[in-house]
Amino acid sequence: MGTRSRIGIQLKDDSILSVYCHYDGYPSFNGRVLREFYNTKEKVSQLINGGNMSCTWTNAGWNNETLPEMGPLHYTMRGESIEDNAPELSKDHGEYLKMSADSDEEYSYLFADGEWICYNTRSWDDAFMEKVEIPSGSIHDKN
Repeated sequence: MGTRSRIGIQLKDDSILSVYCHYDGYPSFNGRVLREFYNTKEKVSQLINGGNMSCTWTNAGWNNETLPEMGPLHYTMRGESIEDNAPELSKDHGEYLKMSADSDEEYSYLFADGEWICYNTRSWDDAFMEKVEIPSGSIHDKN
């Protein structure tokens, strides 16, 4: 089981380009990873342009081999096509969050105006569609 999430970047026309991420979607991991390692428009764009992914930050490959450096594990790295895993375009913020909720993704991350925002898209939760705080600190912190 994974904590599914969606990771998006707001474009100049307020549309959002986003991808699916299967594992570690909770704010204390993906939120911190995104804020710590994908903190510029260029880095976020590169992450999203790789397509849908298993996770945002690992050094374990698809055959459980150790990769030379930490980073995302995109589905294209196991031979899947980018066409089948291409980023999706939402016309606006509402459509973006609806797509995430309709896909049973638990959190949606949005990079807008140089910062990350996290939303709870767990339809069974009382805080559905509310902003969620991304904990401060690094993923390496013990708390």
